[in-house]
Amino acid sequence: MNLLLAQGVAGSFLLISLIHLYWAAGGKRGSDAVIPEVPGPGPGMTQPAFRPPALATMLVAVALLLVAMLVCLRVGLYLPTVTHPSLQWVISAIALLMFARAIGDSELVGFFKEVRDSKFARLDTLFYSPLCVVLGAGLLVLAWA
Repeated sequence: MNLLLAQGVAGSFLLISLIHLYWAAGGKRGSDAVIPEVPGPGPGMTQPAFRPPALATMLVAVALLLVAMLVCLRVGLYLPTVTHPSLQWVISAIALLMFARAIGDSELVGFFKEVRDSKFARLDTLFYSPLCVVLGAGLLVLAWA
């Protein structure tokens, strides 16, 4: 059971990491739906809240890949099993970060965001935030099982 959960969690982080690598390399497909939007200069217009540089996107991709590797180390999936308590706590901290992302910053991301009428906001409510909850729960189960 834990091995199957680990495959799903690690595979999800790996897939998200590869998508970020694609964007860091200059890919544009799907990038308009993953940046929060704020009201634009005119009525009914929106604009991206920020424009992430390629280096920042690459760092996010590497961090996501490291999370996948930590999961694999914890359960012995493709890598030797590591049972050290510090790994357990690191994975738990990452799970808390995932829950915090799902809750949000009260303005642009998470379940309690204020801006709700953009493409990103709709996808965040339906997909991104629930995914963070599921991945966070999966990380906690893997850390403590």
